[in-house]
Amino acid sequence: MDGAQRVAEHLRELGANSEIRTFSAPMPTAAAAAEQLGCAVGAIANSLVFAVDGEPLLVVASGAHRVDTGLVAALLGVGKRKIRRASPEFVTEVTGQLVGGVAPLGHEKPLRTLVDVQLKEYEVVWAGGGDKYTMFATDFDELVRLTNGLAAQVGD
Repeated sequence: MDGAQRVAEHLRELGANSEIRTFSAPMPTAAAAAEQLGCAVGAIANSLVFAVDGEPLLVVASGAHRVDTGLVAALLGVGKRKIRRASPEFVTEVTGQLVGGVAPLGHEKPLRTLVDVQLKEYEVVWAGGGDKYTMFATDFDELVRLTNGLAAQVGD
């Protein structure tokens, strides 16, 4: 089963009523996804994997935000130097999905997750669907529920 199929199955299992869209061209950036979807770049929920002392941390950030690792480190109670952007190999290992198409769910095993509070500003939030061609619609509250995440300020 590929990443997009796993995400769709996981959405169904969790009772999400999400619209899933598959596109003919990849959407490598939040800006490209927003243009295709006709929404604000801030309504794109980027799933970014970090390594915190070798353990995975998923940060679901608004496309209008850059993750501030200092804020995240303070929230987690660790030193900023302990948080690193994960390598593509590590991302694939812990999510079962490739960089550029990582979804906030449907991973090999659950990941500790932070969800950017800026996503609250949007009635509809679009997240990666498990590959570079697929996105799904949700809202902030459902995204927090689906990921079992912690709502947090992750950037400025």
